[in-house]
Amino acid sequence: MKIKSLVSMCTVAALSMSVATTAVADDKVLLKLPVWFGTHLTGLGSSPLFFADTVNSASGGSVKVKIYEPGKLVATKEMLESVSNGAVNAGWGTPGYNTGLLGKKAAIFSAVPFGPEAPEFMAWVYYGGGRELWQKLYDDAGYNVHAIPCSIIAPETSGWFTKEINSVADLDGLRMRFFGLGANVMEKLGVTTSLLAAGDIMPALEKGAIDATEFSMPAIDKLLGFPKLLKHNYYPGWHQPSTMFDIIINGDTWASMSASQQSVVETACKATMLDGLALGEAIQFDYMKANTDAGVTNHYWSDEMLATFQSAWDEVVAELIADDPEFGEIYGALNEFRANYQIWQEWIYLPRPSMRGQ
Repeated sequence: MKIKSLVSMCTVAALSMSVATTAVADDKVLLKLPVWFGTHLTGLGSSPLFFADTVNSASGGSVKVKIYEPGKLVATKEMLESVSNGAVNAGWGTPGYNTGLLGKKAAIFSAVPFGPEAPEFMAWVYYGGGRELWQKLYDDAGYNVHAIPCSIIAPETSGWFTKEINSVADLDGLRMRFFGLGANVMEKLGVTTSLLAAGDIMPALEKGAIDATEFSMPAIDKLLGFPKLLKHNYYPGWHQPSTMFDIIINGDTWASMSASQQSVVETACKATMLDGLALGEAIQFDYMKANTDAGVTNHYWSDEMLATFQSAWDEVVAELIADDPEFGEIYGALNEFRANYQIWQEWIYLPRPSMRGQ
């Protein structure tokens, strides 16, 4: 039996027991859920499908989730405001796509350069105060939404290029699609960045509007066609050691739902978090092999380049904190947790021997 199916069955069974006695009495809720990523992108856009299937199966008909592909119900860039004002009652994305509305601090809840990997990130969000700060982000900005962390993916690759990048000089002047706080780092190093949607990246590459790109993990990048044009893929994903996503539900809709209905949605999100991480980790190596067969060279950044990225990130952090003290408060809370987590991390995990090239 596939892991995904087993997770779904166990989740459905557990949730069904909790809602069986209340589903009949609750007013039914339909969550119309526009998504930021196409559901054909396995390991990224597929997470909302898992979430919808889990809720629809487990709620006993009390809650139904209907998925709408990007742009079909509402423009992705209008999603947050549309959910807040009730034009739609739910949306799926990640705070890092709404920095124009929420400020750069929102990107901390998506991915942090040289930040936590998935287990540590989840630990902070669920048990280190991160979830409360996540909701406060929306509340302080005046948005009427209930935000639920609802999926996570493992590290991404950190760029697709037409040629090898051996020094900062090779980056200077490049035009590159880049996401989140990592884009600030690349700008520091002479790269002109733009945040293109998934479907716009290949046309931009083909027309020469951009020279390079990053988007996600190998399985997703291959589906988008990057290996056809770009033959140099760089690791590790220093800019996104892990990436979280959330579902936002209109605040009035959330308040109208029963405790049982809310529990189904919250618990389904935790199951989706597990599935997204497990699925993403399970499928990358086959796509890496396929990329190599197609002529792609995998590169691991040199220690010198990683140190350069880290130094630029330190500069970016200092500037962002000076510009927005609330960025400093959130980043500081994360780093305080990380400092304590490091006590555990350094003692409990085996060192990881390198197997590159073997």
